[in-house]
Amino acid sequence: MSALQSLRTQAAHRWQAFSPREQRSLSLLGALLAILLFWSIAIAPALSTLRDSDNRRAQIGQQQAHMLALQAQAQGLQTRTPISRDEALRNLQGLTPGAQMQLNAQGDRVMVQLKGVPAAALANWLTQARTQAQALPIEAHLTRGNTAMTWDGSLVLSLPNRSMTTH
Repeated sequence: MSALQSLRTQAAHRWQAFSPREQRSLSLLGALLAILLFWSIAIAPALSTLRDSDNRRAQIGQQQAHMLALQAQAQGLQTRTPISRDEALRNLQGLTPGAQMQLNAQGDRVMVQLKGVPAAALANWLTQARTQAQALPIEAHLTRGNTAMTWDGSLVLSLPNRSMTTH
C-alpha cells in the first residue's frame, strides 16, 4: 500500500467518524474555501482590470493627444521656410530680454550668457528661439541661480546656415 492510499483510507475513516451534521458543515466549509480560491484567482483580477480600464483609457487618450500635438509641431517645423542667418539673428535679438540674457554672435553660432533667468522664461525663450529664429541649442552649461527657479550659465545656439535665403 502506498503512502497516498494510506492517507486516503485514514481520511475516509475520519470522515465516517464525523456525524452527518459535521460532515455537512465540513462540506459547506470546503465548498466556501473552493469558491474563495476561485474568486481570488479568476474573478478578482478580471474585475480589477475592468475597473481600471476607464482610467487607463483616459490616460492613453491624453497620451495620444499629446503625441498628435507633438507630431503637428514637428510637421510645422519641417515645413517652415528657412530664414537667413542675419534674419535669424535679428529675430533672436528681438526675443532676448536685456539684462538677464546677453547674446554674442560668432559665425553660425550664438553664445548666450544667462544671469538669474527664471526657469519658465528660459523655457519660453528657447521655444521661441527655435520657432521664430530657427536657432537650435547645441551646448548648455547651466547652474541653479541664487533664488529659487532661476538659472545662470551659458548656452550655445546654432543659427541657420549663411547660404540660406528667404523665399
